[in-house]
Amino acid sequence: MKKFITLAVGIILTLAFSVGTRVTAAPEKASCGLNSGKAATGAPIPIGAVVGKTGPDDFSSSSHAAAAYFKCVNANGGINGRPIDYQVEDDAWNPEQASQVATKLVRDQKVVAMVGNTSFVDCGANEALYEAQNVVVIAGVGVPRSCFFSKNYAPVNAGPRLSNIGAAMYMNKAFGAKTFVCVAANIPGFGQWSCDGVTAFAKSKGGDSKTILVDPASVDSNAIALQVQAIHPDAFDVNLFKGAAIALLSASVDSGLINKTRFMAPTTLYSADIPKAIGPAWSDKLFVHLELEPTDKGTPDSKNWRAIMDTYGNASDPRDTFSEAGYLAARITTETLLKLPPSKITRATVSDALRHVTNFRSDILCAPWYFGPGSHHNANHAGSISVVQGDGFVSKEGCFQIEDPELADLHTLEAQLHIGK
Repeated sequence: MKKFITLAVGIILTLAFSVGTRVTAAPEKASCGLNSGKAATGAPIPIGAVVGKTGPDDFSSSSHAAAAYFKCVNANGGINGRPIDYQVEDDAWNPEQASQVATKLVRDQKVVAMVGNTSFVDCGANEALYEAQNVVVIAGVGVPRSCFFSKNYAPVNAGPRLSNIGAAMYMNKAFGAKTFVCVAANIPGFGQWSCDGVTAFAKSKGGDSKTILVDPASVDSNAIALQVQAIHPDAFDVNLFKGAAIALLSASVDSGLINKTRFMAPTTLYSADIPKAIGPAWSDKLFVHLELEPTDKGTPDSKNWRAIMDTYGNASDPRDTFSEAGYLAARITTETLLKLPPSKITRATVSDALRHVTNFRSDILCAPWYFGPGSHHNANHAGSISVVQGDGFVSKEGCFQIEDPELADLHTLEAQLHIGK
């Protein structure tokens, strides 16, 4: 069973949330850390990350961006003179290997924090270790529910459940949609949980939503299209990994479903290659929710992320949503460490400082990010909407807050902490 889950997750989630936008503009001057222009030469500060790099697909984009940011920091004075020693380990989509490499980083390398993690299996496999060893994780991307409901784990992204709800909210506002169908892979902690968010929203508007869970190893696109056609929803949520989504959208054209309901999707399908892959029939017909701001936004932080990648990253490193998340995770960590006395940077001081991050702001995020107390960490719960248009995407609605009953405790917390004030 573990092997099946690991393989399925690798097939689905490595492809699920990537936005393959490549940056071609001339790089601007990168800004990071102390901006001193002098290399750090003091005692290194070990920081780790667990990513799913090898296996069904490469899910390490976030760590590449974090590595580039930390290289910039080290070239500009480090953490008040101390360079960051960033160590990335591959879990190969295997829970046992995830446990082994995390143990190596935490117990042997004695990292003071984990930053830029992007792994499905890491969340469930290692939270007990992180909590027992007092290691805080500022993850680049969280996907299953366990990534958002763990004491020591705080992702930068919003996650699939909220992205699906965000898409449903727009369809309701723009087109009056109240009945939905959500299709997802039948993976524990992912499929049902993410589609349940759409159901909760639909019921709050006097409607309902049906969930279709599919075997990730054998997605029958034609059968799904016919099943959705029989249900007659106001909107259809294509909550699948890219390859399966493209096939399903093609089947929706062939079956005529494209003209019988409206189509929406989570951040999964905000990818530069999607418009061409699905064809001109989908122009102005596929609405996608974005968990982070568009990769071509052109605002100061967005430009700096690109400059960091162009100056300190590799040409082969993706410039995508995962990369944006890794940049933010590294920047949150760097700015936190710079406030600590360099001689007193330990796991205990770093964990305590990261737990107290509040009102971190970036124009890549729709709202301030924070860590917060407790075991529920989902600071990013806002997003925007784009629609496929021609060979690209066009923005339809800017940042808006996502409505989810699971966020009730966080709304209360944010009011107490004056988040966003």
